[in-house]
Amino acid sequence: MEDKKDLKLAVVIDADNVPYANVKGMMEEIAKYGIPTFKRIYGDWTKPNLAGWKNVLLENAITPIQQYGYTQGKNSTDAALIIDAMDILYTGKVDGFCIVSSDSDFTRLAVRLRESGMKVFGFGERKTPNPFIVACDKFIYLEILKSKNGAKTEESASSKNKTTEKATPTQVDKQTISLISSTVNDIAEDDGWAFLGDVGNLINKKKPDFDPRNFGFDKLTPFIKSLNKYFEIDERITDKAKIKLVYIKTKK
Repeated sequence: MEDKKDLKLAVVIDADNVPYANVKGMMEEIAKYGIPTFKRIYGDWTKPNLAGWKNVLLENAITPIQQYGYTQGKNSTDAALIIDAMDILYTGKVDGFCIVSSDSDFTRLAVRLRESGMKVFGFGERKTPNPFIVACDKFIYLEILKSKNGAKTEESASSKNKTTEKATPTQVDKQTISLISSTVNDIAEDDGWAFLGDVGNLINKKKPDFDPRNFGFDKLTPFIKSLNKYFEIDERITDKAKIKLVYIKTKK
């Protein structure tokens, strides 16, 4: 099975529905999942509201695709993106797609690509409708991303205290606690312990937008440790280079 970091990914961006300030952090995030081979962004570049994209596109080698709005009230940009995505699919040169938009119009595209065996990663703002989120294998909110130089997105900059504050059990909603608990029970051994890596993978399959960064944690392990009212953690040292394997158990 091909390692996810070797996946060849097509990145298609809806310029009308994502802020350009998010792009650098987003491209760094995409690098965690694979190699972006196609990088295209769609919009009517004659509009003044898209002028801020120029430097961002040059810095990240993203190809702008011009799409005029032929009829008022109709979004021809969406259609151009969808047609290009299907053309790329049929080239057979990619293993997955990154669809960058907060628009539910791409729900059917995500479903169709997954039906063809593609991995689909969605990127959008928190306002993204749920149908598009659940149509993806993994969905990442742009607000939680920041570039390595520390530049934050517009929303995270305006709510700095919220995004940097660590979560506590009282801040995590009951649905998330229930999701983690049921997933642990789904794959636990007879003694109740489950490997945390497997738990994380299954949670993402159940809820594509699950991410510990949504709760102020960079990784899953510290997030789970913060929920010690509900879960036990066991860090087991292996013989191989003293690597620790983390296991989780639901408290009775």
